[in-house]
Amino acid sequence: MNQAIQIKDLSIQSKELSIQVKDLSIQVKDLRIHAGEVVIVDSLSMTLKPRMPLTILGETGSGKSLLAQAIMGLLPDGLSVTGSIRLGDQELLQMDRKTLQRLWGRSITMLPQEPWHSLDPVMKTRQQVAEVHEVVHGVDTASAGVAADKQLQQMGLSAAGQKIPTQLSGGMAQRLAFAAATAAGASIVIADEPTKGLDYRRRDDIVRLLQQRLEQGSVLTITHDVEVARQLGGDMIVMRKGQVVERGKAPDILANPQSDYAKQLIAAAPTQWKPLPARRKGSDSDRILSAEKISVSRGGAELFKDLSLTLNRGEILGITGDSGAGKSTLGDLLLGLTRPDAGQIRYSHKIPRHQMLKLYQDPPAAFAPNVKLGTLLKELVRLHKLDESRIPPLLERLQLDPGLLQRTSDNVSGGELQRIALLRALLPNPVMLFADEPTSRLDPITTQSITELLAEVAREYHCALLLVSHDPVLVDKVCDGVISL
Repeated sequence: MNQAIQIKDLSIQSKELSIQVKDLSIQVKDLRIHAGEVVIVDSLSMTLKPRMPLTILGETGSGKSLLAQAIMGLLPDGLSVTGSIRLGDQELLQMDRKTLQRLWGRSITMLPQEPWHSLDPVMKTRQQVAEVHEVVHGVDTASAGVAADKQLQQMGLSAAGQKIPTQLSGGMAQRLAFAAATAAGASIVIADEPTKGLDYRRRDDIVRLLQQRLEQGSVLTITHDVEVARQLGGDMIVMRKGQVVERGKAPDILANPQSDYAKQLIAAAPTQWKPLPARRKGSDSDRILSAEKISVSRGGAELFKDLSLTLNRGEILGITGDSGAGKSTLGDLLLGLTRPDAGQIRYSHKIPRHQMLKLYQDPPAAFAPNVKLGTLLKELVRLHKLDESRIPPLLERLQLDPGLLQRTSDNVSGGELQRIALLRALLPNPVMLFADEPTSRLDPITTQSITELLAEVAREYHCALLLVSHDPVLVDKVCDGVISL
């Protein structure tokens, strides 16, 4: 159900049905989430206090997002929940769906992990936010527009007001989803990975907005970003494989972690990585492409001009820049998916289309939503006559449970889906791989593992790797060269 529909549902409810929760807490006790006989989240208890941030930090697939979905009453089909979730004196797990929906937007809201799940795909950015003010607050169109413009300016989206979500970068879409989700003024905000895919400046802006929300009630933040947890402070829970491994005050845990896992998580920051050995110089026969003075503009704004570069087999080229700077556009140009406004790109030899691949920043956009992931992989194998026996060792190398292939893309975590996307890209033995923020959904430990794997693939497969990242430290440690946009 998209955000627009949820908000319209609220407009037909009487005001008496909305619970005011500014000074109430959410108490979770002995929460268990099951998939059949398998326990995914085990015996979780916590209290979300007014004006005290609570951050849940943990690895991809640890059950953090399932907790948020359980609180909202939005667990995927096939999962069941036991225990207690209380909002003041109200037991949320005993509410029917219609009663629970009356709380959405006005009293409690969630920013989902994937912004595409909460945005109307055909509605312009400004209207996505303005409609909330019109429907929930009952203001006139002009006043709603003024309020929307103010929020978009805070999010750095003023220039994107007339664009639809598919015209936005992943980071821009995330900021729009945040603006729309919080526009109704809910007292309790659950932010599920609210800063993924954002550059450092935008990340810090979102953290400040979350801190401001504390003046109106409570904020539960689910993240794998240690720096976000550090900035938010307050209470913190560290989760792994559905279990709490440590809890306490965020500054205390981050300064002196007690559990082995928390120690590993904090120590996996890119600042602690060893630099990758430099690529050995090859011959001219290693050249894949040359770009000469290419220029691109979008919507009247110049993204880059007179950009020249070469790309060789086994080379790792980093691309950095703010959200919307043109990083994804540059990748599309080099992959031959679009053409520059000026300049030209020359390929040294013809490369099969299925060996020039892209790892998308938002993997849900790259998977059919209603087909099992294993079926999609088998179709790829059949289409390009690939070796299906390579799938199990790749699953193991990417730390993926083979059982995930029996699920659809909307029933796995964002981090798991990104790793499955990487598996799919590795199967055809790529010649050139454009990795667009491939670790933006991953915890630090998995980020280090996947980044090292990508680097190994580039060297081992003699594959050119274009690595997009908002993290300049990561790029500096891994890449042979860097383009900053």
